[in-house]
Amino acid sequence: MFALLPFGLFAGTVVQPDSAYLIGYSEANGQGGLRFAWSVDNDNWYAIGDNFSFLNSDFGAWGGQKRMFDPYLYQEENGRWHCVWSLNDTIQQFAHAASDNLYEWDRQAYPVVMDAPGNVLSPEVHLSGQAFLVSWRSDGPGAEGVYQLQTDNWSDFSTTEPAAENARRNDRKLIEIAGKERFGNVHRVAWETVDDLIKHYEWMQHHNAERAETMAEDPVRFAGLEALTAEITLQPDQSKAISDKLMGIFFEDISYAADGGLYGELIQNRDFEYDPIDKKYNDPNWNAQMAWSTDGDLDWEIRTDEPIHENNPHYASLNVTGKNAALRNLGWDGIPLQAGASYDLSFFARRPDGRGTLTARLVAPDGSVLAEQRVRSIGKSWTKLTTTFAPERGIDSAQLELRFDKPGRIDLDMISLFPQETFMGRKNGLRKDLAQTIADLNPKFVRFPGGCVAHGDGLANMYRWENTIGPLESRVPQRNLWNYHQTAGLGYFEYFQFCEDIDALPIPVVPAGVPCQNSIMGGHGQQCGVPMEDMDEYVQSVLNLIEYANGPADSEWGKKRAEAGHPEPFNLQYLGVGNEDLITDIFEERFRMIYEAIGARYPEITVIGTTGPFYMGTDYEEGWELARELDIPMVDEHYYVPPGWMVNNQDFYDKYDRNGPKVYLGEYAAHLPGRPMNVETALSEALYLTAVERNGDVVEMTSFAPLLAKEGKTNWNPDLIYFTNTEVKKTVDYYVQQLYGQNAGNEYIPSQVNLSDGNRDVRERVGVSVVRDEATGDVILRMANLLPVAVTASVDPAGLDLRGSATLHVLQGDPTDRDATPTTSEIELGSEVTYEMPAYSFSVIRVAAGK
Repeated sequence: MFALLPFGLFAGTVVQPDSAYLIGYSEANGQGGLRFAWSVDNDNWYAIGDNFSFLNSDFGAWGGQKRMFDPYLYQEENGRWHCVWSLNDTIQQFAHAASDNLYEWDRQAYPVVMDAPGNVLSPEVHLSGQAFLVSWRSDGPGAEGVYQLQTDNWSDFSTTEPAAENARRNDRKLIEIAGKERFGNVHRVAWETVDDLIKHYEWMQHHNAERAETMAEDPVRFAGLEALTAEITLQPDQSKAISDKLMGIFFEDISYAADGGLYGELIQNRDFEYDPIDKKYNDPNWNAQMAWSTDGDLDWEIRTDEPIHENNPHYASLNVTGKNAALRNLGWDGIPLQAGASYDLSFFARRPDGRGTLTARLVAPDGSVLAEQRVRSIGKSWTKLTTTFAPERGIDSAQLELRFDKPGRIDLDMISLFPQETFMGRKNGLRKDLAQTIADLNPKFVRFPGGCVAHGDGLANMYRWENTIGPLESRVPQRNLWNYHQTAGLGYFEYFQFCEDIDALPIPVVPAGVPCQNSIMGGHGQQCGVPMEDMDEYVQSVLNLIEYANGPADSEWGKKRAEAGHPEPFNLQYLGVGNEDLITDIFEERFRMIYEAIGARYPEITVIGTTGPFYMGTDYEEGWELARELDIPMVDEHYYVPPGWMVNNQDFYDKYDRNGPKVYLGEYAAHLPGRPMNVETALSEALYLTAVERNGDVVEMTSFAPLLAKEGKTNWNPDLIYFTNTEVKKTVDYYVQQLYGQNAGNEYIPSQVNLSDGNRDVRERVGVSVVRDEATGDVILRMANLLPVAVTASVDPAGLDLRGSATLHVLQGDPTDRDATPTTSEIELGSEVTYEMPAYSFSVIRVAAGK
């Protein structure tokens, strides 16, 4: 408090001023959001918090955008506050948000109020009659001057018109706070307003201090702590049903998770569709010839006339001038081959000047030939040709080489190399070891294809599901939001097929008619949406997806599924609409259209809404308010948090309405500074999941994120599974997910835990969850110990028969250990169950039924 009330002002006394002056301001560079300072004499000013933001601008992408310039505050007679600000000096929009307390703000709006090259600078707002009058200056060439408009609801605005300078109040003033000049408009407010802001800041400081707790402080935090005992009393008479779909996976094509990863294709840029825009023109070597090279007497170019399909317009055209000429592909930094395995090569080719043959080879870096096949019947028209390799020697870094038999022009496209041994032996299938590692988690569902990828970087980059089905050459490749290329080879059919193969429910995610809120291309974040005149067509696309998944084989879209080899429905039950969206008027209008159309046509489909990317704040609150208003059955929550948050917020879902929408915790992970995956992050997630499981009547599903990342190609850390071309590397956190997934239950058995040390820091670091799997009758006890000492637990079964043999899994290690793996053993339980939880451990005891 003393930092907020300098020189002991009011400290130690109940005497406080009735009112004070309050100013809102921002940094000159627009960063840092809305800040406040107060004064009792309008002369000596004191900041509330150390560079603390009470409102941040959501306009534009994170990083260089999301700026706030010249915020202006206005308070209505009913006490409601309005803040308007300038977004930058080029845009034709201003920003608005409203609040009842200056720290909990409603959704933001960014109305377009000028034509280019006009701009919006130093906006002001005040009430004029029954409407708000907003005025601003513009210094755009040919549009200099003062302008104004009116609104009574911040959704509908009058026509912008020129205004006189005296129409503005021009009441911003320059003040000094701690030696720095600040600029804003001043209000006289009740002291309670200032005090409330101070208390909010102090609460956030406390909250952030809890978030920042790590095991690195344990030697101090738990100095002198000795081994503990715990009495755990089960309460089977209070058992309740919980979700049988609690543990699943979320797959997003990030960090080369699809092409070059889970998708089995071994040729990079097989379609010659790499485009400099994939990397936003930041890589001069990224183009349609990427990953390809030539050798010998030939020239080559990329052409677009008469392609194999309009959706794949680019192809390689080679002019061979001698007999010693070849085209090579290096794969994804090398093509891994296994001795004795079979690999299917396919490609489209034509020789406009006549017929010909070529020799296809797999070659080692030293040029030695590992396998070779002659391919004939290349004619004047595009023809798909195939052959199979069976290399006798394994290698990690082979290349594909195509050698040509005679001079002349030859055109090539869709050059593909697949191992025959894919997951479940599927054509156009998945890399077997990666897919099996995912399957070993025993996920109950798969959310796909994203994430941010689902709604794309701008409207033109939105993921359109229908572009990813059908023959590979007819699919539409595009830029990946994470700045590389998507072939769409791993498309909706393959996603649905994978779900079926691992007995998991499919949960596709479609855009809610808006792009990613972090969009950079074609706009300023998520401040645009599919034009309303195009929304009927877009809504129909979403309905077509449901028909594709579930419709009869003779329906328009069900027929396409059947033609792909799957006449039976895919049993789609859930559909995510939106992802981490800003809950704005633009979003809500489009979401409502999609949601209501699905409900009218397919009422059996459970629509999953969105509540933004955080566990608090405007999007979270507005998303939940919209969910309750529309009676959305389930919402998707996301939060990436420090371990300290998970330790101190185990009651997060205890407070949720049992009769409201269900929760899908679609993206979460524990993040330490530097983003390692280690025993600390894993145990923090294990502990938090005991609380989530306790609330399995509200939380329907959870999925860690992200799932996959290729080493050397990561866009995001941490990830659950890392991989190279030849290795799969499971993290410590992976084993926590696996221990939950392989030991799931659908009946929760409450328990009372009494520790020999009742200190809150101690108590919050021991978590217990007990469930029963009704399918087997097995009882599963989970015990997380995040303390540096062992905890000896005595379990009172309270009538449950836990005697006999049981399987014990234990994950333990030093908090910084990145390589810990669980051990598994068989143990015998007596009538009195006693178990010692090792320090820093997660234990799972599965007691078999029918002993």
